[in-house]
Amino acid sequence: MSPVTHFLAGWVLANTATLNRRERIAVTLASVAPDIDGLGLIPELVTRKSTHPLLWFSEYHHSLHTLWFAVAVAVLAATVATRKWKTAALAFLAFHLHLLCDVVGSRGPEGYTWPIPYLRPFSDRWQWNWSGQWPLNSWENLAITLVLLGLTLAIVQKYGRSPVELFSTRADHVVVATIRSRLSRVKQPVREI
Repeated sequence: MSPVTHFLAGWVLANTATLNRRERIAVTLASVAPDIDGLGLIPELVTRKSTHPLLWFSEYHHSLHTLWFAVAVAVLAATVATRKWKTAALAFLAFHLHLLCDVVGSRGPEGYTWPIPYLRPFSDRWQWNWSGQWPLNSWENLAITLVLLGLTLAIVQKYGRSPVELFSTRADHVVVATIRSRLSRVKQPVREI
């Protein structure tokens, strides 16, 4: 699934529990952490026509989709949290939600289904894969993203925060005020004159 979908899934999950802003950030970042290795695409694109191309994306993407990295991310989330166990558990769950989304919806255009090397580097024996994996640009992935956007709007309306809180509280207040004003206009009945 797309990074936006993973991000929204983590942020929505973070808002299912009583967490402070820092804890919500930790859980949300845990939901996108497995794709840090996707940054290897940049040096790969830059060096692709050189005599020594760096195939960091092609060779290493999904290499962090592992149990050991999930544990590391959960421990890191706990270190920045007040509610350590709750935040660590939700970060671990957010990480695994990412893995589940990749197993069901990350097939490439050439038909390659991304396996998840869950026990690597300790073992190659157990890899998650599903032959029915949806293409990355499938209607199913779009539908999931739209549902997450709807849930995001509901959270904005109910709790007065948006995913923008991860970057700036001031910008978040502006976004929340704007969305709430737009949603209140939509809900008002039209008066006949």
